[in-house]
Amino acid sequence: MTSPRFSLTLRLLHWTMAPLLLAMLLIGTGMVATVSHWHVTLLNLHKPLGLALLLLAVLRLLLRLFSPVPALPSTLPVTLRLAAHGSHWLLYGCMLAMPLIGWAMLSAGNFPLPLLAGATLPPLLAPNVAHYALLRSLHTVLGELFFVLVLGHILAGLVHALLLRDGVFDAISLRRKRRPKDE
Repeated sequence: MTSPRFSLTLRLLHWTMAPLLLAMLLIGTGMVATVSHWHVTLLNLHKPLGLALLLLAVLRLLLRLFSPVPALPSTLPVTLRLAAHGSHWLLYGCMLAMPLIGWAMLSAGNFPLPLLAGATLPPLLAPNVAHYALLRSLHTVLGELFFVLVLGHILAGLVHALLLRDGVFDAISLRRKRRPKDE
């Protein structure tokens, strides 16, 4: 199914999640880069934000799978179309994998993942130091890949919006669709 634009719901989710994902990546980077008192504050932001983003990512993926999506311009070379599709699915994969790996890592480290009112999420794994170490490394490496993917996605969006002006950015933009001028 194709459409000239993504649905309003998908566009709103995209632009709601974009700053939250950037914040999450920066908070994660700050957590591993500091041993100061800020570490605990950043960690306390990172956990609930990760859970919220996991829920939003699941909703977004379901909507994306069952909604019409705009076709890429036929003027875009096949290799770039493949790269665009591949990078989008990698972004979705990271949006789902990062919080799940984080949750599994905390479970393996025997660190409960708090919800509201003192409740915690059930652990995904039994406590295991070796699993915790492996998942922590995986979370870090995947976070770095995610950061590169996000930066590439932003750059591609800017190229489409400012240089190519081929309608790709307009398909996800929240701007009202421009009406053709009467001649």
